[in-house]
Amino acid sequence: MSRLILCGAGHVSRALAQVAALLEFELCVLDDRPEFADPARFPAGAQVLALPFDEGLKRLGSRPDDFFCILTRGHTWDKACLARILNGQFAYVGMIGSRRKVAATMEALAAEGYSQERLAAVHAPIGLMLGGQTPAEVAVEIAAQLIQIRAELGPALAPPPAEPGVLCTILKKTGSAPRGPGAWMLVCPDGHTVGTVGGGAVEYQVGRDALELWAAGESARESTYDLGSGADLGMVCGGRITIRFQRQ
Repeated sequence: MSRLILCGAGHVSRALAQVAALLEFELCVLDDRPEFADPARFPAGAQVLALPFDEGLKRLGSRPDDFFCILTRGHTWDKACLARILNGQFAYVGMIGSRRKVAATMEALAAEGYSQERLAAVHAPIGLMLGGQTPAEVAVEIAAQLIQIRAELGPALAPPPAEPGVLCTILKKTGSAPRGPGAWMLVCPDGHTVGTVGGGAVEYQVGRDALELWAAGESARESTYDLGSGADLGMVCGGRITIRFQRQ
């Protein structure tokens, strides 16, 4: 599961955290103001750090599948966060702010020796420009971009966790099924899942079939699911997916 690291715990960050909690990110929030970096303001399970930004980012480290959103209260903190992030690994980094302030930050970092190639990887201003004005609307714009980038990077972005269970991987897709080849879901023996193969009725059935394979002691199998409206699963998206079940 990819981490979503929010630098800044203000109104936009709080709204984005509510949306991100539904998007299967591991959520981390960082702010140097304890009254803002309060776990009670964010979804259950979020890691909330009340630390100076540089110290907090150093503690969190970086991974190739990390998503960073820089949403601090000012230009100085934006620049400090971005400088630290660009020296590490990431799948996505976006920074809030006007085009003028973004340009000033980029010019300052370029003068400090950051390459244009590295700076060009930053999504700034952050989010898809949909005309949002309120914190909630801006949060939706950012979340939409996170979804877009994650889809472009593909399912290999975050490998399945190495824990006991049945790994269910899409091998083939036809029609308008919501997830494509490589998408995975790990079904653990207690029934909880990590990842997704499309949600809804098909994901429910895949989960049941995975638990059946586990209980039967089988090591692997393949199954094809019809998602058409006339099929047993009754899904309206249509198409078919073939799943490989692999015990691990």
